[in-house]
Amino acid sequence: MTRIGLISDTHSYIDDRILEHLKEVDEIWHAGDIGDLSITDTLETVAPVKAVYGNIDGAEIRRVWPLNRRGRIEGLDVWMTHIGGRPYSYTKDTREEMKNNPPDIFICGHSHILRVEKDKRANCLYINPGAAGRHGFHKVRTLLRFTLDAGNIKDLEVVELGSRAKSVSE
Repeated sequence: MTRIGLISDTHSYIDDRILEHLKEVDEIWHAGDIGDLSITDTLETVAPVKAVYGNIDGAEIRRVWPLNRRGRIEGLDVWMTHIGGRPYSYTKDTREEMKNNPPDIFICGHSHILRVEKDKRANCLYINPGAAGRHGFHKVRTLLRFTLDAGNIKDLEVVELGSRAKSVSE
């Protein structure tokens, strides 16, 4: 059994609320647009990190984190990338793989829109955790927590981190 904390689109922003909600997980997964390596370094102080780079991430981040991360965990084939589209409307780079070799769980970020949906054509679970950072058009910052256990995903939780807008006290 592995407890996962999933975030995306931090855009160089991290705060104590994010860290507090991730302190009970076994692994933290970041689905791209990290912004600065200090973000994943800080996350590593909480739990081991697996990440992919996103479209805003520069050469330094791209040297550390891959574009795609695919592997097996708890009996599940999991594929994480930053820009992947969504069920029935995947990006050109993703579409063929989803048709010919779909994972059990497909994770991406980029849209800043929290979405968890079963893709019936690919027979996989699509997950986008929304955006944990302050940059973008989203109104509420979010992350997800879930457990992978013997081929199943369970205990999926949406965590709302508050408004994207900075408060007057910051």
